[in-house]
Amino acid sequence: MRVSSLWTGTKVWLRGVEPEDWQTFRSFDEHSDDMRAGDRVHPPLSSEGYRRVTVERSVRTTPENMHLSIVSVADGQVVGGLNTHSVDRRSGRFQYGIGVGRAHRRHGYAAEAIGILLTYMFGEERFHKCEVKVYGFNESSIALHRALGFREEGVLRDHEFFGGRHHDVVLFGLTLSDYLDRWEFPEV
Repeated sequence: MRVSSLWTGTKVWLRGVEPEDWQTFRSFDEHSDDMRAGDRVHPPLSSEGYRRVTVERSVRTTPENMHLSIVSVADGQVVGGLNTHSVDRRSGRFQYGIGVGRAHRRHGYAAEAIGILLTYMFGEERFHKCEVKVYGFNESSIALHRALGFREEGVLRDHEFFGGRHHDVVLFGLTLSDYLDRWEFPEV
């Protein structure tokens, strides 16, 4: 039984990656379009390769390099993953990546998971700004970030190459004051 925690919302809770999550993560990688939307197409891994990568992620849980599983509150199923990267403590900035499995999209899981992460990073780790890079063709992610209050800060034209051509990257930013316009910190 989970207790009430900053990591739990009404739809999802975020927890550290567990070694047994490897099969779910492998199933998320079965669709090349899904891999491209979040990062890029990676060469296939063996089952042992997925196990090793997942075990490695299960032991890295610092704000600088967090790997979290997004779990449905309703049924306890892993529906996606979330990670932090490109952390700059001096400037107070961080970035994240998020992916929700194809079968679990359009349920509000990503939005709630991002809100939980922002609450932690702004409210507990004292960051000032979150930056996100979204491929220009990923219209659903662009719409999601706009809906969450992120501001478009620029476009890197023809910045990434895959699928035989170059693609734009849209840069988004959300400051602490932008966050506080939309959310509030939990009471202590």
